[in-house]
Amino acid sequence: MSYYPLSQIKTNLYTNGQEFTFTPNAPSNSYVGSYWSTSDGKFFTGKTPQDTPSSEIFKIPQIDFSKYSNIATNPTLNYIATNGGFEVFGGDNPEGGDPTVLNYIALKNIPENTVKSLPYYNPVQPSTQDYQVGEFRRYFCKKTNELIYIEIDKSTYDKLVSKNPQIMWQLYTPINLAWQISGNKEKVAITNKNIVLLAMQRQNLSRFDEYLKFDYTKYFQ
Repeated sequence: MSYYPLSQIKTNLYTNGQEFTFTPNAPSNSYVGSYWSTSDGKFFTGKTPQDTPSSEIFKIPQIDFSKYSNIATNPTLNYIATNGGFEVFGGDNPEGGDPTVLNYIALKNIPENTVKSLPYYNPVQPSTQDYQVGEFRRYFCKKTNELIYIEIDKSTYDKLVSKNPQIMWQLYTPINLAWQISGNKEKVAITNKNIVLLAMQRQNLSRFDEYLKFDYTKYFQ
């Protein structure tokens, strides 16, 4: 531990938990008790530097959820707050949710039934068997009140269809397409285009073809 002159420390501080942890990003290991701090933003157990043994403790990131009312999303942190409940979604984290938000939820003991997932981009890739058959199933969802499409996996699609309480199914309409991936390339393109146009007509999927970038031979081999 570095030496700090008295002018650079604050002593006799106290925390009742949910503020510091012994290991960064591990809120389950929170610290309760006296601590002292330094001018360079470090914190240590004990009332003063003379209290030994002393261990460094780390601030648990705090999130001000109060600024999110009703339904408000924050794509940077990958969560959505709804009337006091916090729903975490995937983003770049395949396990679902930003670690900062997940830590906050764990720390605050928020009930599991208020933590839900949102669909995120996770397309199914055709298998060797799919190419032998000549087609496979693609899964998507559309934001009910916005022109936002997301290609998803079958598990997420099934949760949306079944209105699984683990996912925010109220916000999305599930879509699936039988997609041709082998045979005559020109015929494949025409078939897939017709499938997309029919889905757009039947399910009111405005500009869905634009989302697909008009690529009707995607995955073709």
